[in-house]
Amino acid sequence: MFSYYGKLSTQFYNVTKPVGHSINGDIEYYLERLHGTDGKILEPAVGSGRFIIPLLNQGYDVDGIDYSAHMLASCRKRCHERGLNPNLYEAHLSQFSLPGKYEAIVMPTGSFCLIDEYDDAISALTNFYQHLVPGGRLIVDLQLPVDWHTGDISTISYPLSNDEGIVLENKSIEIDWVNQTTRSLLKYEKWRHGKLVDTELEEFVMRWYGIEEFSMLLEKIGFTQITCSANYMFKKAPSTETRLVTFEATRL
Repeated sequence: MFSYYGKLSTQFYNVTKPVGHSINGDIEYYLERLHGTDGKILEPAVGSGRFIIPLLNQGYDVDGIDYSAHMLASCRKRCHERGLNPNLYEAHLSQFSLPGKYEAIVMPTGSFCLIDEYDDAISALTNFYQHLVPGGRLIVDLQLPVDWHTGDISTISYPLSNDEGIVLENKSIEIDWVNQTTRSLLKYEKWRHGKLVDTELEEFVMRWYGIEEFSMLLEKIGFTQITCSANYMFKKAPSTETRLVTFEATRL
């Protein structure tokens, strides 16, 4: 019934989050934290290249992985247009096995929260650990649902050309306090000359974690030197109004 980052979603993402578009300062923050990294870097949930391409342009050796074939196709196209040729892999984050290991694994802007099944999230973190070299770092953002309002509906439209555009309707369906998830319905509509020509319906589930909970998960997997930073200010303690936190942890 539902699509998952399909063709229209990818087109909408490309328009609203172009290559190099920094979301609340995420690119600048990660570039600062990655300063001095000489080895390979992996970006899980690489999407269509918004984040990986600025890193590649800075001279970093970065691979990407994503579950969406549409997103990866867009990422490859955008990279090739800029003379870049990173290794891009299609796989689920809880199951992938890549040929090399990495000095850093990075997931900005809450992408990790899109792993809605708890067991899959644990498997993904374990997989990240196993794909790091000793001393390698995981840097990952988590979003907190501090501004969630069940029943909210928002509609946004963006032109693709003079003749067509995409409309996104986002409806907040429910928040599950026991299982720590939110569920929204995203409806993408493509219009051309005033006529509807394509549509996609996506169920958008996000999982959140408590600060201590996530720290303990990382410790259980084997990570050390764990830090938590609020709103892209390194080691700033989160508050009740914090919407985004960044964890950094090291493999032994």
